[in-house]
Amino acid sequence: MKTIITEMFNIEHPIIQGGMHYVGFAEMAAAVSNAGGLGIITGLTQRSPADLANEIARCKDMTTKPFGVNLTFLPTVNAPDYPGYVKAIIEGGIKVVETAGRNPAEVLPYLKDAGIHVIHKCTSVRHALKAQSIGCDAVSVDGFECGGHPGEDDIPNMILLPRAADELEIPFVSSGGMADGRSLVASLAMGAQGMNMGTRFIATKEAPVHDNVKQAILQASELDTRLVMRPLRNTERVLNNKAVERILEKEQALGKDIQFEDIIEEVAGVYPKIMSEGTMDAGAWSCGMVAGLINDIPSCQELIDRIMQEADDIIQQRLGGMLNA
Repeated sequence: MKTIITEMFNIEHPIIQGGMHYVGFAEMAAAVSNAGGLGIITGLTQRSPADLANEIARCKDMTTKPFGVNLTFLPTVNAPDYPGYVKAIIEGGIKVVETAGRNPAEVLPYLKDAGIHVIHKCTSVRHALKAQSIGCDAVSVDGFECGGHPGEDDIPNMILLPRAADELEIPFVSSGGMADGRSLVASLAMGAQGMNMGTRFIATKEAPVHDNVKQAILQASELDTRLVMRPLRNTERVLNNKAVERILEKEQALGKDIQFEDIIEEVAGVYPKIMSEGTMDAGAWSCGMVAGLINDIPSCQELIDRIMQEADDIIQQRLGGMLNA
């Protein structure tokens, strides 16, 4: 399947593995890229630019196909060494960067001068238009269904994607709620040039996370995620557990007076405990509503092959048959 995105990123299938904290290691990115998609290493999971450089080198040992790096710009007082991370990305020969969080305008000239394509993750049309205006090559449009941070507008993809198609001149991919061939065809129908998957890729054989995490996704339905940190205007969709219930109780009790410090035990530094050790109630971790559509743990190759076959069957047979009836 050829789209503007497959041509831009030099990939076989219009499927991207989004950056995920303590999931987007070299093993994950290489498996997705080897299967014909675009794998992504999560930059800030690496503690330093030197660690990121090593992770890029490790990934190159596992695949000869294109892969990218996610760089999330956090609203924090003690900012990571972003210039160092950008240097590691450029010197590592990376040709695709997924940016997220704050406006990436400061680093964009360095990435563009190095011939790197930038795709920025957006949760609203206005943010997508801003990304377009500053020179991003593409955007990932993240609907309310997504795991992680869905923004504060609460617009699901059935509305958000067509709105993006109406407004944007640069290509975009869908993100949030994506799991199978139906997701891909629906995204294409609404104007996207591909799709980005996060939660679905956690439940794969190659995902470098504890089996407890994968089983939790399999056992979850579409009703099992919660929104936390909404009073802080830093809303995050997470899988429900005891830590999440404690956060919600604190938010209910403290209301608008809640501070980040009140929930720091449930949200800060919890990902290694969950993703690596499998301590599932250690804290809140990002998970999309799409968990309700995930029922197995295939290899990345099996998953992507199945998605593309499903998409082909839907387009050629089901929809094509309706036209020819």
